Amino acid sequence: MSERQKDRPWLMRTYAGHSSADESNALYRRNLAKGQTGLSVAFDLPTQTGYDPDHVLARGEVGRVGVPVSHLGDMRRLFEGIPLEQMNTSMTINATAMWLLALYQVVAEEQGADIRLLQGTTQNDIVKEYLSRGTHVFPPGPSLRLTTDMITYTVANIPKWNPINICSYHLQEAGATPVQEIAYAMSTAIAVLDAVRDSGQVPAEKFGDVVARISFFVNAGVRFVEEMCKMRAFTRIWDTVTRERYGVENAKQRRFRYGVQVNSLGLTEAQPENNVQRIVLEMLAVTLSKDARARAVQLPAWNEALGLPRPWDQQWSLRIQQVLALESDLLEYEDIFAGSHVIEAKVDEIVREATAEMERVQEMGGAIPAVESGYLKSQLVSSHAERRARIESGEEKVVGVNCYESTEPNPLTADLDTAIMTVDPANEARVVAALGAWRGQRDDERAAKALERLRATAATDENLMEATLECARAGVTTGEWAGALREVFGEFRAPTGVSSAPVAVTAEAGSQMAEVREKVRVTGEQLGQRLRLLVGKPGLDGHSNGAEQIAVRARDAGFEVVYQGIRLTPEQIVDAAVAEDVHCVGLSILSGSHCELVPDVLERLRRAGADDVPVIVGGIIPSADAAALKEAGVAAVFTPKDFGITEIIGKIVDEIRRVNKLDAPEPTA
Repeated sequence: MSERQKDRPWLMRTYAGHSSADESNALYRRNLAKGQTGLSVAFDLPTQTGYDPDHVLARGEVGRVGVPVSHLGDMRRLFEGIPLEQMNTSMTINATAMWLLALYQVVAEEQGADIRLLQGTTQNDIVKEYLSRGTHVFPPGPSLRLTTDMITYTVANIPKWNPINICSYHLQEAGATPVQEIAYAMSTAIAVLDAVRDSGQVPAEKFGDVVARISFFVNAGVRFVEEMCKMRAFTRIWDTVTRERYGVENAKQRRFRYGVQVNSLGLTEAQPENNVQRIVLEMLAVTLSKDARARAVQLPAWNEALGLPRPWDQQWSLRIQQVLALESDLLEYEDIFAGSHVIEAKVDEIVREATAEMERVQEMGGAIPAVESGYLKSQLVSSHAERRARIESGEEKVVGVNCYESTEPNPLTADLDTAIMTVDPANEARVVAALGAWRGQRDDERAAKALERLRATAATDENLMEATLECARAGVTTGEWAGALREVFGEFRAPTGVSSAPVAVTAEAGSQMAEVREKVRVTGEQLGQRLRLLVGKPGLDGHSNGAEQIAVRARDAGFEVVYQGIRLTPEQIVDAAVAEDVHCVGLSILSGSHCELVPDVLERLRRAGADDVPVIVGGIIPSADAAALKEAGVAAVFTPKDFGITEIIGKIVDEIRRVNKLDAPEPTA
């Protein structure tokens, strides 16, 4: 038998970056030496949200979930010894995408690279930041302008670069069904392409080049057949939209180009070894079907629900990809699902329902008005609440969580403190000191002039990329660049979606929810007022899904909920707790900044005379940190293993009763 021609494997990446540019550079070099074929840069939250490491909101966040890049010097060190002309680099950056691309371009120029040969992707999808990830800075209009300016600049000057990654990944993490994931991602793509077309910066005959550079970043969950059909539906709908709405005749330009990270939402803290098979199954959904195969894949690590993965954990995920691509015969065949009536029927169903939801969004004026009205956010919060309710009821099975919970001792987590990587607490001070040194040696006059040019350009409709490049070359910092644009554009607080989310768990007689509602009612009567819970997101962590689900369930249990959204200082949270006279403060932190921010909230409550208000904390919190928080005065700590939200609400009421020295509530008749 003659040997079959094998397809070229997809780009293999691991999402990585931590502590500092120097440490991240060393990690990238090790990963490339292990066979990784592209880089995927994780930036820390201050970088993503346009703050310097010495800003008050950056406290506890520097280098935690990614690498801090504050200026050109950091970007130089991040890619030292890595020839950018030969590299394919994905950068997970959105509100500050233009700034990071400018720094990347200048470093490439310093290396002697031809920028027209640079290959890679800036995520740059701001719409999903308003809905799920929370690293937005500016209002939707100016944000869309930044995206438009970047796209038109790269198409003309860096033609191999993907200037935007329309991200349905984070929509699924926020609760989106496959239909919603497609519909809202496609609605975002339409909003972006309409804005580029209407800007007049690209000649009509060149618009196909714009469409050809639009890429997508998708999610693949554990429901293998449905997820694979979703990808085939994505491909079909994109072909229709680009051909019919934008008149792109070249089939190559209409090709649906996507990268993927498989689902992190479904990774469990309980029996985390099960996450390995989940990751493998989810990867198959985006690789088995040749006609809808991902162009790039990055996999999470088995222990991401526990904390920051170590280099060894990331290597394990890379090896999963390599075994599939190099040892199996997957790449030797045409699409193995072509002609399947089961697959085609499911794809048709998804296409039909997603198209109908896209039409609803367009009737509202498109993705941007649907964000501003709160419609998209409320739909996601509702879908997520329904999913959580199915898990809690046992209707949706999660092995090791709500079924088959008994387990043997796990050697992978025998020492939880070494099962994840930790960031040196002294790292933040070193980064802040280095920032001060950078400011001290730069040409301040040139930096000031560059920032003034940026402000002036932002006040016009001129493309902002050249002014941003001058800022990069002049030594301007991330916080200064974003701060100048904040002065012109203002900031934006996205709708939370909590108040408009429908009830997900009803209080039927005899149910756990009915018992908790009664406990809330009785406790409120004994205290002489309705119970009030403040849900707070201190610091820069924008992953608000957990906080929103707590807020919705507490509301449904009878609490009056105070939830002001993301990105608050400890001072703002305590001021709100005192002003609203709340009975409990709940803090949600997933970024690792809990050891810095939670004690600050506790101390401020004491100074405000509200130290009798119990504080509970939820998030990705290692066991040693949880113990330290309790010793500091936290009443309870909840992590991803505590999946029963109604049970959590009941425990919150118990804490309120304990601090108020109330006896157990009288049983109802």
